[in-house]
Amino acid sequence: MKKLGILLLALMGMAHAADDTSLTATIARLDTEMFNAFNTCDKPGQLDKYASYFDPNIEFYHDNGGVTWTRDVMIAQTKNYVCGKYRRELVPGSLKVSPVKDFGAIATGSHTFCQLGGSKCEGIAEFTLVWRLRDNTWQVTRALSYGHRAAATE
Repeated sequence: MKKLGILLLALMGMAHAADDTSLTATIARLDTEMFNAFNTCDKPGQLDKYASYFDPNIEFYHDNGGVTWTRDVMIAQTKNYVCGKYRRELVPGSLKVSPVKDFGAIATGSHTFCQLGGSKCEGIAEFTLVWRLRDNTWQVTRALSYGHRAAATE
């Protein structure tokens, strides 16, 4: 009986690991899609596509820019200050995803922002995104971008 219990725990652990791998792949795909739209938000339809990844009541906390309380304001700021000027790049290997029971996931990592037309990315920061899965749709409800600093030079 003890061996059966150990076997069941092992199987549950493997199932949980498979779920985590699937969740990580989903969030990584969403991150790529969302920031592809961000990086091309000066092109027709891309800013609206980028906006669709965020809950209307998004809370966006930025260590240098302060807090933005709605999607409409956040998207207006993106349009005015980012589109056609910067691109975001995820630092390879930095994305970490953790499940949130009955809600969604928390994604953390590092990213750089690069001026368009330049070959170097001069700044780096950490991020946290809280993703909610509702009605088969993933949206970010909270976003944090912090620890902005100059990128290490080679």
